[in-house]
Amino acid sequence: MCGIVGAVSNQNIVPILVQGLSRLEYRGYDSCGVAVWSGGLQRARSTARVSELQEQIATTHLAGSTGIAHTRWATHGAPAVHNAHPHFSHGPGADAYSKPGRVALVHNGIIENHDDLRAALQAKGYLFQSQTDTEVIAHLIDSLYDGDLFEAVKAAIGSLRGAYAIAVFCKDEPQRLIGARAGSPLILGVGLDGAHYLASDAMALAGVTDQIVYLEEGDVADLQLGKYWLVDQAFKPLTPAQRPVKTVHAHSGAAELGPYRHYMQKEIFEQPRAIADTLEGITSIMPELFDGTQASAARVFKGIDAVLVLACGTSFYSGCTAKYWLESIAKIPTQVEVASEYRYRDSVPNPRTLVVTISQSGETADTLAALRHAQSLAMTHTLTICNVATSAMVRECELAYITRAGVEIGVASTKAFTAQLAGLFLLTLALAQSRGLLSEADEARHIKAMRHLPAALQSVLALEPQVIAWSQDFAAKENALFLGRGLHYPIALEGALKLKEISYIHAEAYPAGELKHGPLALVTSAMPVVTVAPNDALLEKLKSNMHEVRARGGVLYVLADADSHIESSDGVHVIRMPEHYGELSPMLHVVPLQLLAYHTACARGTDVDKPRNLAKSVTVE
Repeated sequence: MCGIVGAVSNQNIVPILVQGLSRLEYRGYDSCGVAVWSGGLQRARSTARVSELQEQIATTHLAGSTGIAHTRWATHGAPAVHNAHPHFSHGPGADAYSKPGRVALVHNGIIENHDDLRAALQAKGYLFQSQTDTEVIAHLIDSLYDGDLFEAVKAAIGSLRGAYAIAVFCKDEPQRLIGARAGSPLILGVGLDGAHYLASDAMALAGVTDQIVYLEEGDVADLQLGKYWLVDQAFKPLTPAQRPVKTVHAHSGAAELGPYRHYMQKEIFEQPRAIADTLEGITSIMPELFDGTQASAARVFKGIDAVLVLACGTSFYSGCTAKYWLESIAKIPTQVEVASEYRYRDSVPNPRTLVVTISQSGETADTLAALRHAQSLAMTHTLTICNVATSAMVRECELAYITRAGVEIGVASTKAFTAQLAGLFLLTLALAQSRGLLSEADEARHIKAMRHLPAALQSVLALEPQVIAWSQDFAAKENALFLGRGLHYPIALEGALKLKEISYIHAEAYPAGELKHGPLALVTSAMPVVTVAPNDALLEKLKSNMHEVRARGGVLYVLADADSHIESSDGVHVIRMPEHYGELSPMLHVVPLQLLAYHTACARGTDVDKPRNLAKSVTVE
């Protein structure tokens, strides 16, 4: 969601800005733009893809040594060129529309008091060309500018309420770029030959610089040729020791499609490797696997008696799966909350709770806010399952387990989800061990099963041709039901989410036992019913629910284990899984559901990797 790239250099930086935008496309966007200083403010903006923006730039010969670029995911104002970033200040003055002001700015986040600021600036004569909250910031900085852009930005952010990461430059101070962040991520890249960069993601600077400074909450950065300096939220100067330069290898090669049609397909097939990497070196279960820079996991685990999981979207469903593991194996009460709801309700805090956040990016705004809310309630024992070691989530939690799924480009998460499940299963075992509930025999059994996961996943991926046959039926439908029981109910939820996200088919998931309490009214021959049917203790109950569907003319699509004795027949389509995998079965059963969503979307001709209205990294509330 919303990407920023900025640079100050002694050379033309437009190619670097456009390259950075291309690498941020995976985050999701509906418009993009570039602005540079070239004797004044100049820009190009588009509501198409970055490639179209690049064509504009080539046609107009846009070039400059200081500039900013942005991919926008619409919040305030429709996706339209006049709402696209970068924004220029305009006014005050009657000719403001035809004569851009001094300030160019890009912004990630949401300014909550933009209406009040807009009214005050209009009263001063500033003219607005967009419906965005972002344009307010550009005008505000312009109104406070008195020859020093750094001071104007510092003064302006004191009036902003909400979340922001901004990059701004002024035509009166070429070769100077200011960045600031509060609630949205921003990094500083230290380049060669005096060049410096700003970006919302280190991947935007892959191949340009691997020397990265992570700005903390409230930081303001002043970038000039050959030098930069930082102040904290109190505007106190920061030393290099306080914001060290870190070497970050954000390989651009991770974004290559190779032989695959879409990134989502590539990432589905990367899951055996992602799980192998996430579990690499695990030969025994120990709390130290979760040690962070702030605390010892062994000490924290001994001081807790409950778990609270905070997450959104797909990560929420991984937490729902983990609840079954944590309560059945570790015998610890577990609550799973939608992060965007948690901080807005009255809850009963327990200081002996382990607060577990789950996030692919580690920058999910709702989850970060929920974490901080839990901490404000004196729940200070925190742990994150995250795919980005340098993210805000990792920095703000006591403990961490870093999954190693690699860069995930497709908006619909696949390999990050199964890697999260692997990390959560390890957490379950570590907590069970710390509570004296994991015998040596059980530990050995679980480790053996985890080591076999990559091979088991390869066998499931071999089912793709059968899933493709199912997808031809689903492509003609507009609604679908997904059923699961127990440990596999969250997997049904995830399967329905995937189908919704990329094929735009309305899909809902239910615990199969709830079918007769309402959803059965929807079942007809036009409503395919996907059933996750492992050979577990609930199988016979699930079979009864399947009979309820068939009795109403519903058509079943069943993912069954090899020994579940569910056979294909008229109105019953069965794909047989290679093997039953016990507690780890959810990690295998979700893969055919990912493939079903993918191939259905392909059959319907949707934009698989960039589904409409969605973003990869949700960094606004």
